[in-house]
Amino acid sequence: MAWVIRTAPLFVTFWLVLSGHFTVQFLVLGAVSITLVCWISRRARLTEGEGASLPVLLRLPRYLPWLGKEVLVAAAAVVRKVWSPRPDLRPAVAVTPSPGMSALSQVIYANSITLTPGTLSLDLDEDEIKIHSLDAGAAEALHEGHMLRRVRELEARR
Repeated sequence: MAWVIRTAPLFVTFWLVLSGHFTVQFLVLGAVSITLVCWISRRARLTEGEGASLPVLLRLPRYLPWLGKEVLVAAAAVVRKVWSPRPDLRPAVAVTPSPGMSALSQVIYANSITLTPGTLSLDLDEDEIKIHSLDAGAAEALHEGHMLRRVRELEARR
């Protein structure tokens, strides 16, 4: 029940911002939708685990533009390689470490890897993520740790 009390205001705000209508019909539909989401979340036992905390949500606006830039840079690199007269693709499967991260941070990290063109998260373990890349250079870039550092900053305690 505490989860519903904490998250329902976020759902209400999200609904109101997206709908932009304040008629009785939309407010009733919003209340029904929010109730349904809370009920489904409880039945799926999503309320028992770790969720996104407010500090993480407040830091996302700094992370998402950086990720967007990385996606565009990677997309340009993939287009260059694929459209080259002699494509130099060297697919690789590698493991990138993710030690000491919360489940939420690992999911954000794995999804960020998958969103970046040319890389794909294959498997997620407690301390590492198995990835596939079109080029070994993309896997090496993940080993440098720039994305990992950015994801860790999302949950940094200050």
